[in-house]
Amino acid sequence: MRIAVVGAGGVGGGFGAALAHGGADVTFIARGAHLAAMKSQGLRIESQRGNTHLLPTQATDDPATVGPVDYVLFCVKLWDVETVGAALKPMVGPATAVITLQNGVDAHERLIPILGRQAVMPGVAGLSATIVEPGLIRQTGTAMRMTFGELDGRSSARGTALAEACSKAGFDGVLSPAILTDLWLKFLMLAANSAVMSLARLPIGKLRGDGDIEALFLAAYREVEAVGRAAGIALPADAVDRAVAFSRNAPPHHIPSMATDLLRGNRIELPWLSGKLVELGRRHNVPTPTHALMYAALKPYIMGTPA
Repeated sequence: MRIAVVGAGGVGGGFGAALAHGGADVTFIARGAHLAAMKSQGLRIESQRGNTHLLPTQATDDPATVGPVDYVLFCVKLWDVETVGAALKPMVGPATAVITLQNGVDAHERLIPILGRQAVMPGVAGLSATIVEPGLIRQTGTAMRMTFGELDGRSSARGTALAEACSKAGFDGVLSPAILTDLWLKFLMLAANSAVMSLARLPIGKLRGDGDIEALFLAAYREVEAVGRAAGIALPADAVDRAVAFSRNAPPHHIPSMATDLLRGNRIELPWLSGKLVELGRRHNVPTPTHALMYAALKPYIMGTPA
C-alpha cells in the first residue's frame, strides 16, 4: 500500500508515522526545516501511546517525484487547499483516494473541481498533535482515530482497505456511511471551541466552571447545529450534548490548533471556521450572532499578530 502524506504537521505526521510503522510505504510531502530534519534525522513522535522514531523517513517537497499512490492523506492548512491540491495531480491515479483531514467542512468541496469527485474522500482527524521542533511531533492525549467515507455512503474496497491498514498501524480507522454528518459533528465542536479559546487565549481547563464562558460555548454550539440542519445535514438529536460532554471531559491542557497558531502569532483558519459558519448562516437564513461577534473580534489576527 502506497500512501503520500501531504502536510506532515501534527495530524499528517502522526498518522503517517503510525501507518509507516505498521508496514505501509509512506512518503511525506513537506518543506523547509521540517523536511530537512526528516531527511537527515528521521521523524520522531512523542506520545502517551508510545514514542516512534521513523528512520529513515521518505520525504520530499516535490509530489511529481512520488508517482501515483493508493491514498493521499491531505493535511495542509485550509488556506492552501487549492494551491496544494493542484500539485497533487501526479500522485492521483484512477483509484487513488485523497482523504481530506482539514478542519472545517468544505475542503472536499474545494478539491473536487481540481481532482474530480471520484478522487476525493472526506475525512475527520481525531488526533491532537503539533510540531514542537523540526522533525519532532508531540501528541496530546491518547485519542487517535481517522474517520473517512465515500460521498455516496457506499462501503468501497479502498475504504475498507484503509480501515484495515489503520488497525494494523495501531489506531482506529472508521469507514463511515455518513461522512458529512461526522464532518459536521466535529465542526460543531471545533468551530466553537477554536473561537472561544482563541478569544480567551487559554486552554479548556482554565475555562471550565465559568458560567459566562460555558454559556458562550453553548450558544456557539447551537448556532452550528442550526446551520447544519438548515443545510440538510442529518445531525443526531444529541449533537450539542456531545460537544458539551467533550469540553467537560477533555484534558485540561487541550487547546485547538487555531488557538495555538494565534498564540504563536501565526496565520489562523478563522475564515473557514466561524467565518464559514457565518457565511452559511446567511445563505440559509439562520442567525449566527455569537460566531459573527467572535469572527469580528478575531478577524485582525487572520494573517498573524498585527504589526
